[in-house]
Amino acid sequence: MAGKIGNVLHYINGEFVEGASGNYFENVNPFTNEIINEVTEGWKEDIDAAVRAAKEAFDNGPWRTMSVQERMTYILRIADLIEKYAEEISYLESLDTGLPISQTKKQAARAAENFRFYAEMVKSRMVGEAYHVDGQFLNYTIYKPVGVAGLITPWNAPFMLETWKVAPALATGNTVVLKPAEWSPLTANKLAEIIHEAGLPQGVFNVVHGFGETAGASLVAHPDVRLISFTGETTTGSEIIKNSADTLKKTSMELGGKSPVIVFADADVEKALDAVVWGIFSFNGERCTANSRLFLEKSIYDSFVEKLKERVNNISIGDPMDPATEVGPLIHRKHWETVMNYIEIAKQEGAEVYSADVPEELKKGNFVPPTLLLNCHNSMKVAQEEIFGPVMAVMPFETEEEVIRMANDVKYGLAAYVWTNDIKRGHRVAQSIESGMAWVNSQNVRDLRIPFGGTKYSGIGREGGHYSFDFYTEVQVIHVSIGDHSIPKFGKIKQHSAASAQRG
Repeated sequence: MAGKIGNVLHYINGEFVEGASGNYFENVNPFTNEIINEVTEGWKEDIDAAVRAAKEAFDNGPWRTMSVQERMTYILRIADLIEKYAEEISYLESLDTGLPISQTKKQAARAAENFRFYAEMVKSRMVGEAYHVDGQFLNYTIYKPVGVAGLITPWNAPFMLETWKVAPALATGNTVVLKPAEWSPLTANKLAEIIHEAGLPQGVFNVVHGFGETAGASLVAHPDVRLISFTGETTTGSEIIKNSADTLKKTSMELGGKSPVIVFADADVEKALDAVVWGIFSFNGERCTANSRLFLEKSIYDSFVEKLKERVNNISIGDPMDPATEVGPLIHRKHWETVMNYIEIAKQEGAEVYSADVPEELKKGNFVPPTLLLNCHNSMKVAQEEIFGPVMAVMPFETEEEVIRMANDVKYGLAAYVWTNDIKRGHRVAQSIESGMAWVNSQNVRDLRIPFGGTKYSGIGREGGHYSFDFYTEVQVIHVSIGDHSIPKFGKIKQHSAASAQRG
């Protein structure tokens, strides 16, 4: 599988093309910090070309008007091709992001499932409503594709998250312009190759690589783009909403998180320990739903922390291509510097920093060892701000009321986790936490039928399952008369009002 990786081009109107400027930027291997390849840099002109192609394909091409069965044939073909190239996809993803290959293999499988799931959902769940009114009217609803969908995706688990947006957008009849994260272009390019091989009509799917400030901003501002789906950092999401307002775009924002995990003394401690460790250290800690704030009931705090330290010492840090690796390098040196800076801030704030050692032979990579921030309090910067790395703040609590208050005392509200064998308390606490999603006695496992999204600074809107249809389609209402009903007869006979008679 290893070998020289070619330069990455845009995919516009069914062709792989250079950017209008002719400029390229470097794509760097996070394990070695050596250059993997170069990527053509997109600007406003490239976004314009991609949007024109997508709009032409939507307005005049066959995609929107073909039968659902025919369109789903393409969607299922994409799923088959993802499975065909799953090994290559997982390799490219690990090479590009530093995610352990044991985890990217699962992401490739999930990506294929995204397309199969929405092919089935469109056939079985994209149905309207109908109402008879007094035997004289029939009112019914239909779902219609919106038009050109602008999709902006992040660099953590990029391939799965790209397909999470692309699959429902295409399945519902929209055309797409995808702007992937500049730090992870390889699997977005592979997705373009797969969709090209699947034979979708020209212009239905387009990819423009580049930076958020230029390519991304141009996509958001473009008047012919009717919706923007964004996953990423909260500040960027806020800016996208502001810049979408001028053209009244629909927006869906899946943003940052600082998710609490609460472990009560009566919990199954070993299972809770497994879930807590996996929830913060899988995906190298670069997970929006990571349980980055751990609240432990005071009576089990010391014993649980000792078990955490033992786990941290045993986590396998290494080459992301090694199947035994559990934590790999962070995606980029800039992000490594950000995470390391937070660890220094934790020390300055008075936290005890406990972490494993990074072997000397790995120092050339962007490795942050699994790290615990002990003796924290909830007002610390490291307990309030999203670090987005393998770093967890650990805090004790005494009462249910206290821990609910601390869990909610943060600007984010994406996910939450509760561990207790008192199921009444599990429901009660989960429902009291200000989050879009909560798990009781479980790690982050999801059913594709369930909505995904957050509250507060963690986002606006829900995608997933049939909830995606609310975003990727417009609902039109059709009113039909089926009886001989009366209609007001304005203007049929000239009538004089009393006021007119008086004036006369």
